Amino acid sequence: MCSPHCIETVKTRIAGESAAGVSRRHFLGAAAVGAAALPGCALTAARRRGGARVVDLSHVLSPAFPTFFGAAGISVEQLYNYAEHKVNGGVWHVNEHCGTHLDAPIHYSAAGATNEAIPVGDLVAPLAVVDISARAEGDADALLVPEDLHDFESAHGPIPAGACVAMYSGWERHVNGAKFRNTDAAGVMHFPGFHPDTTQWLLEEREVRGIAVDTLSIDRGMDGAFPVHYQWLGAGRWGMECAANLAGLPAVGATLIVGALPIQGATGGPARLMALV
Repeated sequence: MCSPHCIETVKTRIAGESAAGVSRRHFLGAAAVGAAALPGCALTAARRRGGARVVDLSHVLSPAFPTFFGAAGISVEQLYNYAEHKVNGGVWHVNEHCGTHLDAPIHYSAAGATNEAIPVGDLVAPLAVVDISARAEGDADALLVPEDLHDFESAHGPIPAGACVAMYSGWERHVNGAKFRNTDAAGVMHFPGFHPDTTQWLLEEREVRGIAVDTLSIDRGMDGAFPVHYQWLGAGRWGMECAANLAGLPAVGATLIVGALPIQGATGGPARLMALV
């Protein structure tokens, strides 16, 4: 992964040139240099460990992908096809909160940041993957509790500033079946999530930018009052839901890149989520 110094240097350069009012072409050039430098740092560090890889943490989004609200999250209308028009093109009709997607702070707050207002530097973060899959295997209502973070830090050291903390519950193995939503006879869903005490500890004790889950919600399925959403997003942080392939990552050492669409006023949206290892 990039060292904290590398990440901060790139972000400072881009931010400084933007604030100075440079030309659009010059600023885009600086941004391109910054974007290139991030994976370059990660690859250099990875080569010292004997290899480098990029892990796709995104599910493929289709009308069949399960959603929190039950209805299809996306439909695609084809407007042009190559056989008839010599070009392929279409229109998406998409819910902001479907597939592997970002929850922006405004989603559960009165005046939080919308998608385009989240600083791009906040969407590149050291990744800490906390594994509760053994507990979730026998308990669909399992929670990531503060003790999990204490055990994690005992084994791997303190969660770094600016990090994203990801809950790996193993729930993605259910993504193609009814158990991903896991709705009971009363219409209540059952899948793991963060405990509010855990996110409160992160807010008070660690400088964490985001949290991520491999389930449909950062709150567990049965917590219909959405305490973590209100607490975490209300504090100006972002969340990622329906992350894929977390099992393929080390507990520490990866750098997360959130490819969030900068749509004006958006409360979230599907994102290409990647990890540099």
